[in-house]
Amino acid sequence: MQKTISGATFKKMVLAGVSLLEQNKEYIDSLNVFPVPDGDTGTNMFLTMKSAVGEINKCTGTDLTSLSDAFAKGALRGARGNSGVITSQIFKGFCSVTKNCKEISTKDFAKAMQEGAGIAYKAVTKPKEGTILTVIRVMAENAVSLAKKQDDFEVFLKKVLETGEEILKQTPEMLPVLKKAGVVDSGGRGILVIFTGFYRFLMGEELEYTFEDETKPQTVDDVIADINNLGDIEYGYCTEYMIINMFKKTTEVDITKLREKLMEIGDSVICIGDLSLVKVHVHTNEPNKALGYALELGELYNLKIENMREQNRELKKKAQAVEESKELGMIAVAPGEGLSQIFKELTVDEIIVGGQTMNPSAEDIATAADKVPARNVFVFPNNKNIVLAAQQANDVTNKNLIIIPTKSVPEGISAAITFNPDASVEENEAAMLEATKSVRSGSVTYAVRDTHVDGFDLTKGEIIGLDDKAILAKGNLVSETTEKLIEAMFDDSVMNITLFYGEDIREDEANALQEKLAAKYPDCEVTVANGGQPVYYYLVSLE
Repeated sequence: MQKTISGATFKKMVLAGVSLLEQNKEYIDSLNVFPVPDGDTGTNMFLTMKSAVGEINKCTGTDLTSLSDAFAKGALRGARGNSGVITSQIFKGFCSVTKNCKEISTKDFAKAMQEGAGIAYKAVTKPKEGTILTVIRVMAENAVSLAKKQDDFEVFLKKVLETGEEILKQTPEMLPVLKKAGVVDSGGRGILVIFTGFYRFLMGEELEYTFEDETKPQTVDDVIADINNLGDIEYGYCTEYMIINMFKKTTEVDITKLREKLMEIGDSVICIGDLSLVKVHVHTNEPNKALGYALELGELYNLKIENMREQNRELKKKAQAVEESKELGMIAVAPGEGLSQIFKELTVDEIIVGGQTMNPSAEDIATAADKVPARNVFVFPNNKNIVLAAQQANDVTNKNLIIIPTKSVPEGISAAITFNPDASVEENEAAMLEATKSVRSGSVTYAVRDTHVDGFDLTKGEIIGLDDKAILAKGNLVSETTEKLIEAMFDDSVMNITLFYGEDIREDEANALQEKLAAKYPDCEVTVANGGQPVYYYLVSLE
């Protein structure tokens, strides 16, 4: 049981926290949502903490006062980006408590966390919940409560970390951009990594440990979509600097006024520190003014200005290169989950949910095409009512759409099977069109009203079988009508019969029909597959 932390132990805890952060900085970077200069959260937090360690290692003594002052000073000097600056403020507040301790108890540690959270919130002009701020605040609140009854650090820190993990998992629900990207907050993960390093040192564990969250970083397609959807950047220059060697006339009020001036010319403003050192971060279109205001207070140090618009343009160029990383792609319309899976297995890039009762628009088709990482995209409408919309989609996308006018899912599957990524557009188009001619497509559904059509007197609810031209069969049972339809469509050239059963058909029913058809047509290969389509009991393919 460890009830207190000495200065020597505190120093080793910090080193362990930074070591674990270094191991995981690339993973933390991968959780970033926005592809802009402030996007290297893990790297920025690590470099901030690395600077703190540099100052700590200069300390010849192990008293908490010296170590805490060095920790806070080093973190502020090395703070990079929003995440780094907020991290420095968390530990500035933390160290303002530990510097007054001879040894740190759980109550001291909890108070230090609470002070760190408070100062971090004050450092940000417009704090957002669902970020590192939320994670450290909730952890601190829990720590204060736990410390009242728990003086064993091993138990105390374990429970504080569990609270941190719980609130981190909730961050996507607090910030829609996180939920859309499918990630937890990167800064929140970073601060948890640091405190996990503290805990693992106290437990005497090796630090070969990496983090994996249930939510995953964005895919290439997600990143491309986010880059393309970014609006114009309002403030183009990410400007950072420190103010040192303050003029004798400079006061704390001047630092406050500087923060107010920066807020007038930009956003993402952080202006923190005291008369010994001020750290500034601002996004602005007037970096000259941001620097000019600071020069009225003292000397500038560690100056950095990044053109975010140019970086955004470069990212878009890279995205475009990735987006068109292959010559040919495919999209298909499919009415059921099973059919969608079949097309995916045939390497179709994008599936549009739709069909007879859900005709996608030209825009829907264009949007799907825009997601495909290829310049030339083959489109399988798989329904005669969708062919025209597919043709119109060429007018609302920059991609070259090659419409294969498939009138049924079986035709679309046959066309996709012939796809050759090494062949030209023209060769693939010719092969696909030829493949659709070898397929006879049928479907089994029900009559929606009493009528007389194609020589049949139909009653509402009666089962009907039809090809792409006319009704060929009717009956009271689905299997019976399906068998009649196939018989009407069949000739000696047919070698394969495939049935895609819909959402209203059980697998055992489909298998029973397969066995019956296999016995009836011994020279044909009869297969069934789960199509999952609505409305149609069976989609039939004869080849």
